[in-house]
Amino acid sequence: MKMIQKKGLVLLCALLALLLAVLLVAGLSGQKPSAPVASAAAEMVETTQEVPAEEPAPEADNATGDKALAAGIAIGLAAAAGAIGMGVAVAKTSEAIARQPEAEGKIRSTLMLGLVFIETAIIYALIVSILVIFVL
Repeated sequence: MKMIQKKGLVLLCALLALLLAVLLVAGLSGQKPSAPVASAAAEMVETTQEVPAEEPAPEADNATGDKALAAGIAIGLAAAAGAIGMGVAVAKTSEAIARQPEAEGKIRSTLMLGLVFIETAIIYALIVSILVIFVL
């Protein structure tokens, strides 16, 4: 019973890391898209007032830097939580094999399946981070 609870805890930790990564990326990259060039050109044609030449240009926002920072934090959190989960899983597996050496095959196969799920969550966080940088 305790083994099932600990496996669930490791899986929950990995899923929570993925959820935090997605929420962090979504929250930090909530930039409004810029206006299309065609509409900006149409607005320039429609206006009849001249703009003085000495007017300073508005400061451009650093959307790419914000996206990179959000992606870095997201993948860092996902990797850290996944590493903690993997460490706990390997430690508990070693203890279980030491207590019951005859069940080594079943314990090891269950460990590998759990590690694959944790690693998949980390890879999903990496893909979401890459998408945020290059697509949004």
